This record gives sequence, structure tokens and C-alpha cells, in this order.
Amino acid sequence: MTQTQTSFDIVETLVANHRQFLSFLEKRVESREAAEDILQEAFVRGLDSSSLRSAESATSWFYRVLRNAVVDHYRRRGTEARALEQVAAETDESVPPDAELMESICSCINTLLPTLKPEYASAIQRVELDDVAVRDYAAEEQMTPNAAAVRLFRAREALKRRLIQSCGTCADHGCLDCRCGTAGKS
Repeated sequence: MTQTQTSFDIVETLVANHRQFLSFLEKRVESREAAEDILQEAFVRGLDSSSLRSAESATSWFYRVLRNAVVDHYRRRGTEARALEQVAAETDESVPPDAELMESICSCINTLLPTLKPEYASAIQRVELDDVAVRDYAAEEQMTPNAAAVRLFRAREALKRRLIQSCGTCADHGCLDCRCGTAGKS
């Protein structure tokens, strides 16, 4: 049997067991979507592997690959959760800006804030403008501090994109002494 035929047989065996592999993963991770993602990544890595020699051993070998992929999945989630906790803690501990700085912030923000998703606008309003701690905002919204930190991060990114669209280069310089309102009229 040729190497090409063996490779084809291995792929065929793995594809034929797709449902069983997915079922195996669904029992071990939090959602079907996560299971599908893990299976897709494992297929890609597994099919690139040259360690398989026969279709008969492919299924048992692939279950080992899947077990390792589940471990990696939870390891990544743990790292991600710790990073989000750190961001939430750092946000809570940050030094509040002085009143003069708050007054000098571009008035464009107040104009652009309502153009964001309501939950993003609310996050920026409460945490950045009303100076509410992320943990307190999370409690108000009935979410975990990690989820609130993620929402705040995404809200900041969305606002940044809107500022760049609206204000152009002044957004790169911190919107201090912004002349956006007059820039388009010249």
C-alpha cells in the first residue's frame, strides 16, 4: 500500500468518526461550540502529523490528541481568566485623573458615546466618566468582574475606532486641545 493511500485511509477513518469525537469533547468542555473548535484544531494538527502509520491505530491515537487538546483548552482558559482578573484589579486600583484633565478631554467623546452599543456606552459612562470601580459596575450589571473588564475593554476599543473615524489624527494625540469640530469646516 502506498503512503498516499495510507494517508487517505487515515483521513477517511478520522472523518468517519467525527460524531464520536465531537460527542467525546462535548462531555468534557463547556459548550458544543468549544467542542467544535477543539475538534477542528485537532483535525488540522492531526492531519499534519506524520506519526500515523496505519488507519487502524488512527482512532485511538486521535483520542489521545483530543484529550491533550482538552487539557490545553482549560489551561488557556485559566491563563485568560487570571489575566482578566489582573486587568480588573488594575482598573480598580488606577489613580483617578485630576479635574483639569477631565475637562480637557475631547468633547467628541460625549458626541460619539451614544453611537456605541448601549452596553458599551454604559460601561464607559459608569467606569470612565462616573469613576465607578469595575467591580461595582459588574455588580450593577449583575455580571462577574472579569466579564465587566472584557466589556470595558471592548467598549474602549469601539470608542477608539469611532474617534479615529471621526477625529482622525487628533485621536492619536489624546484628543487634547481637539479641533475636530472646526477641522471639517475649514
